[in-house]
Amino acid sequence: MRKVRVLINPKSGLPRLFNTMRQALDRFWDVDGIDLSYQFTQSKEDGVAKARRAVAEGVDTILVSGGDGTVSTIGRILVDTDVALGVIPGGSGNGFARHFAIPLTAAKAVEALVNATVRRIDVGVVNGTPFFVTCSMAWDAAFVRTFEKYPMRGILPYVFAGVQEFFEYERQDMRVSFDGGEIIDLKSPMILTVANLTQFGGGAMIAPDAEDSDGKLEFVGALQKDFPLLLANLGRLFDGSVKRIPRVITQSASKMVITRTKAAPIQLDGELVDAGTRIEIEVKPLALRVLVPQKVRGYQDRWY
Repeated sequence: MRKVRVLINPKSGLPRLFNTMRQALDRFWDVDGIDLSYQFTQSKEDGVAKARRAVAEGVDTILVSGGDGTVSTIGRILVDTDVALGVIPGGSGNGFARHFAIPLTAAKAVEALVNATVRRIDVGVVNGTPFFVTCSMAWDAAFVRTFEKYPMRGILPYVFAGVQEFFEYERQDMRVSFDGGEIIDLKSPMILTVANLTQFGGGAMIAPDAEDSDGKLEFVGALQKDFPLLLANLGRLFDGSVKRIPRVITQSASKMVITRTKAAPIQLDGELVDAGTRIEIEVKPLALRVLVPQKVRGYQDRWY
């Protein structure tokens, strides 16, 4: 008997969609051979506690309904366990779901996941904290602070937050080392993102070449002086050709160390966390079991 637990963030997505999602779960998951149960997460701490309890109780699959932050918070508990993570997207960006071609409509995601294949993916780790999608530490992290203050969600608030932080973000130089070898110095970077998956969210592919099981992370950087050029080519974020933007810096590595003069919050999967002047980032290969819909282009020959 499979034990499946659904953990729902009631603050993500539209509450009126819950009944539709629940009907799909009852139809496709509450069947013979599956012991299905539901819980709501009242806070980050509550979500972590309920995820840990599910693991201890022998649950083999946790379906998370929420945005990338909720997915990351709960998914961290599942790293290095045999419990599989399934994602029912309910956030603004949904970078995790977009990477794996999970339908963005909750009911369709529920249906797609029921026959999904379980495969192992890499996990990024920043100063000991796992992340699944991206981490950022320049302007691309700072605008999350402003976005969190907006009462509404969606792509438009991201744009407003980005414009506001363009003028308020306190720029600083950074040094990056890759795999203990190559070192680059960045003068006032505006974008400094390390990606495990392809997406920023909202369809913006910050690292279109990112592979989720290759033991590598993708570095993407852009300097303040080149930012107007980046804005002029913003459409390339949405067609997978970000590397064609002149002077965008990209690199693959399994470990990166970033040093800077001032401590500042960094972005992990859409949420801000405090960080000091030295940031160590590395990949943890194949550390998370994930439900991936079977008909995903590019994955058919790489099942685990």
